[in-house]
Amino acid sequence: MAHSLATAAAAAAFSSAAARRQVTNVISSRSSVSFQSYRMTSVSIRSRPSSLRFKICCSAKKETVDKVCSIVKEQLALPDGTAINGESKFAELGADSLDTVEIVMGLEEAFNITVDETSAQDIATVQDAADLIEKLVLEKAA
Repeated sequence: MAHSLATAAAAAAFSSAAARRQVTNVISSRSSVSFQSYRMTSVSIRSRPSSLRFKICCSAKKETVDKVCSIVKEQLALPDGTAINGESKFAELGADSLDTVEIVMGLEEAFNITVDETSAQDIATVQDAADLIEKLVLEKAA
């Protein structure tokens, strides 16, 4: 619904100015709006569905992932035989929301960084945590 309103608003904004310049507006679908003018051949605006999660494209160093694994193991008091790697999800390891907060606090202390609340909520796996830590460490050094 909001998408349709945004498309209609964009068309209306262009149509009032367009009427003065003899522009033809065509709304071809919910996700595409086309504008034609005697000065321009065709301008098209398209909306595409996007991922709701931000993804970091680079991987953290193995040392960082290993250190995060050991901190998670310690915070959750997991047995020595428990396998943890970058793809390990905190929820699958038995962490609840309080455990996750304690893990983030342990990571902040170990790496001497500060993780804001928004970034902390995006951490679901060990790899997510390691990637964020490396990003914050680089930003702090800059």
